[in-house]
Amino acid sequence: MAKAQAKKKLRIGWFSFTCCEDSTIMMTELMNDHFFEWKELLDIRHAKVLKTKNSLDSLDVAFVEGAISSVLQAEKLKKIRSVSKKLVAIGSCAVTGFPSAQRNLFDQATKEEIQPILDRFRYADKVLKLDEVVPVDAIVPGCPMDTEKFLEVLDQMLKEFGIERRSKE
Repeated sequence: MAKAQAKKKLRIGWFSFTCCEDSTIMMTELMNDHFFEWKELLDIRHAKVLKTKNSLDSLDVAFVEGAISSVLQAEKLKKIRSVSKKLVAIGSCAVTGFPSAQRNLFDQATKEEIQPILDRFRYADKVLKLDEVVPVDAIVPGCPMDTEKFLEVLDQMLKEFGIERRSKE
């Protein structure tokens, strides 16, 4: 008797950088309505909000929330991009840099005032949106993210990677 072939799943990761993580909350809230469907469609390889054992390897799609505020974060984002076929910027900070990047607009006196904090936490002089560091394949705007747009982008990625939904009988 032949072994049943495992159903192909979309290998994803969810990552968070400098932001309030409201889109992470929205994604976990979406699981209230989509858990059983997503369980069949998604192989969640990395999502610190959901699991303690995460792996950063061979992802189909990386969903990344937050702006980049340090060299260390930029290096991590480049690593995520290098192991991901697609990268989706999630939320305003990832897409536009703001509101996290508002310190980029501070006057000189305010910049001097916050410099000890920047030094202490090894923050960069400028906060960057994701596409200033790596190529971005799709965006989901909003603060928090637009959940309807997130579901559209997720559906687009499922189709692009040939992941089929189980037909409801």
